[in-house]
Amino acid sequence: MDVSINEAFGKRKIMGITKMKDWGLGIDTTKPIVVSGPCSAETEEQTIQSCLGVAKQGARILRAGIWKPRTRPGSFEGIGSEGLPWLKTAGRLTGLPVTVEVANARHVYEALKNQVDILWIGARTTVNPFSVQEIADSLRGVDIPVMVKNPINPDLKLWLGAFERFEAVGIKKLAAIHRGFASYHNTEYRNQPQWEIPIELRRHLDIEMICDPSHICGKRSTLQKVAQKALDLNFEGLMIESHITPDEAWSDAAQQVTPVDFGELIRSLVVRDSNSENPTFNTALDEFRHHIDEIDEQIIQLIAKRMDIAREIGKNKKDDNIAILQMSRWEEVLKARSEYAQSKGLSKKFATHYLQEIHNESIRQQTAIMNEIELEKV
Repeated sequence: MDVSINEAFGKRKIMGITKMKDWGLGIDTTKPIVVSGPCSAETEEQTIQSCLGVAKQGARILRAGIWKPRTRPGSFEGIGSEGLPWLKTAGRLTGLPVTVEVANARHVYEALKNQVDILWIGARTTVNPFSVQEIADSLRGVDIPVMVKNPINPDLKLWLGAFERFEAVGIKKLAAIHRGFASYHNTEYRNQPQWEIPIELRRHLDIEMICDPSHICGKRSTLQKVAQKALDLNFEGLMIESHITPDEAWSDAAQQVTPVDFGELIRSLVVRDSNSENPTFNTALDEFRHHIDEIDEQIIQLIAKRMDIAREIGKNKKDDNIAILQMSRWEEVLKARSEYAQSKGLSKKFATHYLQEIHNESIRQQTAIMNEIELEKV
């Protein structure tokens, strides 16, 4: 690189619209913000026609993979910088901003040289703080929106750290992309949604959240279900891959849809409001929430009483030199309580997780008693 990115482009104002939040892409925040286009730019015609198709169906930002970090060598790894003008042509023809994934400083340089409007950081990059820092350093002094996908593994701190690195170099237009988390087991999803993690991220950051159903699902049949779940959770946007002939796509064919199918999917979704101006609804909601608060207090009091008994059990076990974990008793409790919870309309997954956490806390309490150590150190 003969000159730095900053020297070549200076401080750019990409979108030219005041952002609505402290963090955000800086574009019109009317929900949903729909990002669409092909998984990969393959040819000029395929890229432009795919983007024109989704623009006609309601996409607000155009995307195409230019550099494709693949799990194993030998797969199509992207057309490279040659494809950037194709995407920009589609943006110019539609009047829409364009976005690409960047994984290193060279990608950033090429993207900005071709006037890409928004950058995104992929899951394989977010997982590596060195790579994120390299990209952040290359953007120091550049005013451009950046979207950050969650890391491959469910590590909230890594995801938070990526935003902190960009904020530290002056990037303020930031958004998150939830694309799910890798699993070693065959499941309904290509990547497990684990919705609790993006929800937890938003406890820490006031940030726009975009869901990527394409990578969560890995197949077309469940895209609508996941997209609707994201909107039900008040996500601001969606990133959905679309291709003019998806079955012939050079990468991730099974999860891409035609522009027409993309349009039908978007129109099938129900966008939820964040708040209501209906006084009757708000009064009823306040009352329901009051009841929930009371029940939560009762639950906590009952759990505390359960732990009192667990500590007494610990004292007795210590006196008789009995091991804390009695596997047969635990299996009996887990089976009986799980079945009872299901009879009351609770899911087996929730019941099992709840009981396991209660059991873990009981073991922690008994361990402190048995070994005469402070509970905080267990």
